[in-house]
This record gives sequence, C-alpha cells and structure tokens, in this order.
Amino acid sequence: MSITTKTGDSGKSGLFNGERVSKGSLRLEAYGTVDELNSVLGVVLAEEGIPVDVKDHLVQMQKVLFVVGTDLATPINSTAGVVRLSKEDVYKIESWIDELEQALPTLKNFILPSGSRLGALLHQARTVCRRAERCTVRLSEEEDINNHVKIYLNRLSDYLFLAARDANRKEGIKETEV
Repeated sequence: MSITTKTGDSGKSGLFNGERVSKGSLRLEAYGTVDELNSVLGVVLAEEGIPVDVKDHLVQMQKVLFVVGTDLATPINSTAGVVRLSKEDVYKIESWIDELEQALPTLKNFILPSGSRLGALLHQARTVCRRAERCTVRLSEEEDINNHVKIYLNRLSDYLFLAARDANRKEGIKETEV
C-alpha cells in the first residue's frame, strides 16, 4: 500500500469514522498540533544525556499522544471502536509532576525558557503542548470532545515545564528570572 492515496488532494481528510472534513478544520488543527508535539518530543529524545526516568516518561507520553490524536480524530458520538484517553492517563502524569515538584525549589518569579540544550528543548515542547491545548479548547467550544484530552494536555505542559527546570538544575545551570 502506497502512502500516497491522493484522497487529500481536494483539501479534505478522513476521520476515523469515515467522515471527510476540511484540512483547515479545528479538529485537524488540534490533532495535527498533537502530532507536532509528538515529533518535538522525538527531537528531545534524540538528545544525549536525558535522565532515564525522564526518557521513560517521554516515551510513555509519546504513546499516549497517539491515543490523544486518535481521540481527537474521532468525533465523540462515533461508533468507531477507538481507545479514548482516560482519567488514569491524567493521574499518571500528575504523579510524575508531584515527583518533580518535590525535587525543585519553589519559583518566586517567572523564568526565561532557556538553560541547557535539554532544558531549552523541553521548554520548546511545552510551548507546542500549550498550542495543542489551545486548539483543543477551541475545538471543545464547537464540538463535544473527551474532556480528559484537555486536562491531559494541560498537565503535560506542566510536566514539560518542570522537566525543563529539573534538566537545568541537574546541569547546574541557574534559571534566569524575569
């Protein structure tokens, strides 16, 4: 089977339930941005020296982001048998956030997204995650979606912020406060 199907040449793309929608739709914008986030996490994972726990978390997040993409690509009322994101996925990332928060000093000011290369890449992933979240919120204002998706993306951006701070701390790089 060829990757080139030519079915999208007219500016339409197929959802998991078979419906064809504009490639400019909010639904495609949302799951396309989730796909971009997954690619950015792939760039982060290509970096050398990532702590084993963070690497494990990022790989698990990439797998969950495929579920998020599928969830967003399938209207909530669809009879297509897809796996939906669950509250357990949210709970897992919240536990990782708790671990990172305990290891880091409390912030008293805003910080610049910078530091070590790994820290800066994690900050970049965080900003793409925030964009994915904004797209998803806009979609949810027009159509019903799985609410766990919005919550997960919000928590994921929190995790990436903390992971960036932790990477910089482990490298001995002081955060630049604003």
